[in-house]
Amino acid sequence: MDSPMNPELARMRDLAQLLRHYNRAYYLQDQSLVTDQEFDLLLKELEALERKNPQWVEDDSPTKRVGGDVIVGFETRDHLRPMLSLGNTYSQDELKGFHDRCCKALGFSPRYSAELKIDGVAISLHYRNRRLEYAVTRGDGLRGDDVTANVRTIECIPLVLKASAPLEAVEIRGEIYMDRSAFERINHNKREQGEETYANPRNFASGTLKLLDSKQVRRRKLSALCYQLDGDFDGMHRNAHHHLRMALLKDWGFPVSAHRIGPSTFEEVLRFIHRWQSTRTELPFDIDGVVVKVDDFGHREELGYTAKSPRWAIAYKYPAQSVQTVLQDVKFQVGRTGVVTPVAHLQAVEVAGTTVQRASLYNDAEMRRLDLHYGDTILLEKGGDIIPKITDVVLALRPDGAAAIPFPRNCPECGNPLLGQDALHYCANHRNCPPQILGRLEHFVSRKAMNIEHLGPETLEALLQLQIIQDPADLYRLSHERLSLMERMGERSRKRLLQSIEESKRIPFEKVLFALGIRGIGEVASLTLARKFQNMANLSVATRDDLLAIHEIGEKSADQILEWFADRQHQSLWQRLALYGLTMAYAPRHFGLPSAPDNGPSDLSLPRPLENKKLLVTGRFEQLDRETLKQQIEDAGGTLLGSISSKLDYLVAGTEAGPSKLRKVRDWGITILTEEEILKILQGNGERTP
Repeated sequence: MDSPMNPELARMRDLAQLLRHYNRAYYLQDQSLVTDQEFDLLLKELEALERKNPQWVEDDSPTKRVGGDVIVGFETRDHLRPMLSLGNTYSQDELKGFHDRCCKALGFSPRYSAELKIDGVAISLHYRNRRLEYAVTRGDGLRGDDVTANVRTIECIPLVLKASAPLEAVEIRGEIYMDRSAFERINHNKREQGEETYANPRNFASGTLKLLDSKQVRRRKLSALCYQLDGDFDGMHRNAHHHLRMALLKDWGFPVSAHRIGPSTFEEVLRFIHRWQSTRTELPFDIDGVVVKVDDFGHREELGYTAKSPRWAIAYKYPAQSVQTVLQDVKFQVGRTGVVTPVAHLQAVEVAGTTVQRASLYNDAEMRRLDLHYGDTILLEKGGDIIPKITDVVLALRPDGAAAIPFPRNCPECGNPLLGQDALHYCANHRNCPPQILGRLEHFVSRKAMNIEHLGPETLEALLQLQIIQDPADLYRLSHERLSLMERMGERSRKRLLQSIEESKRIPFEKVLFALGIRGIGEVASLTLARKFQNMANLSVATRDDLLAIHEIGEKSADQILEWFADRQHQSLWQRLALYGLTMAYAPRHFGLPSAPDNGPSDLSLPRPLENKKLLVTGRFEQLDRETLKQQIEDAGGTLLGSISSKLDYLVAGTEAGPSKLRKVRDWGITILTEEEILKILQGNGERTP
């Protein structure tokens, strides 16, 4: 005969079951079965019982979705794989062009999956042993904020996966959003209390996810839909199609969109797009288009990637909403490189769910195209439902005698004469123009550059006004005594800032080079220059011919690099940074070879066994991940191509390499290297002679 269950254990289980029922009704059926107050009373009762009986607390208890103490700040995490953005289009002709490119590369017409593009916030969820381990925002695509505490409060995201899920680590990507009904309830309460309402669900969801009090996050009732599964377990290899992996996600307990198709023909995808374009307002959440993906993962592997996005997927965006408003003024902003950008100040108007009062006019050429006059009535839309853009002027409504808006001849900040360069105009007074000085410092400390935390624009501006710093090198002379001159900066804040500055000395050379803000030299070019010249001393004396010999560096970029190093102040800057301990030499990461050379002269005899060779990497690899392999190939002098070409020297093929791709390179007589062979070459003892 079974012994009776402990009454407190029975009550805990009843409460948990009841609370889950209320949550499912609220999130999945948009039904409030009890008031918030009644729900909270039941939740508090369960919390009290769990504190008294911790041995009976379930892993997926409703209390584990309740926010705890206020978070001090968000830690950041690197993504296991970059969160790339999708290429997008508003044109069906361009969508057909995407399909044609897929057909040409594969040799046949592939099948696609298509799903609604939720207007929300991208999230990466990581599970191990079927339990949620951590959750990270997109951030800059390479690293994002760890928002695990807040994500745990989102009812539809499982904390523990069903038994059908693997125990191995898996990553699920999706979109966090707020449905319209929840958003309207919140705005209704704001209006009832006479407070300003929120602009749109997407921005509200993004702001909610960044709240430091996860109890507030829970009360705002966010939702989510998942659209991607990654991991290394048996089921992944057996389910090498998108529609099958979506079925896995649903089976494991994840919310997936009910509005999706696949595997489908391109014609079926077009019908899906047309159907939702006319009925999207009937959905309970906002969308801004449809995502189209090649369904077969083997075919995706063959199609590959560009530097920023996959070639096997595209987002079709629905046409933007266009509205009329009045142009009140144009202000001219000066950026860190001295470029002057006109910004239109508008009569406030709502477009695509947000209130817009400003829109960039980009440059003088755009102003001339529009022929703007004060008081003009303009047409405004939001490209991708995100960026406000003036598309036209309603000439019939132009006020009589309205004056044309000229582009200034002098810098609006320092009065220095502007120089023209194509459509751009810039202020050459880079040493004394205040917004340029501040802009260069903001760029220097930014996450993609030196990643110095606790140095926002207001702090930097205050340091400049107090003449504590004048350029980036002065940051490394800061001390507790100097920082004590800053109002409202306590001892703890000073300590954290100085620690972050000290840690930045370990930032690699290519990021230091990017941080210097040489006009026209971005992240990719900085890495290319670092690899080619190995250290700052070599780069500083490079000739124009040396620079033009690099495939990625054009004449304009070469001239901008030479101009930067010709400036004595710039030479002094990087030499002072070197004295303060910043990395001024490139640290190759060859497989099996030592890394991290010191800041002295670089050893240019370092093995580069793939110098001047063009390679393509495809398939899955056992000893190291594909991105690491690509990095080491480039460090060994190789140039990576994004697709099959007759110019290839080697195809590096792992397991699951696409058969049509292998067939094509064999027909062209291109050498195929296995993982073992490429690693031998990288280690300098390969049998093949590159």
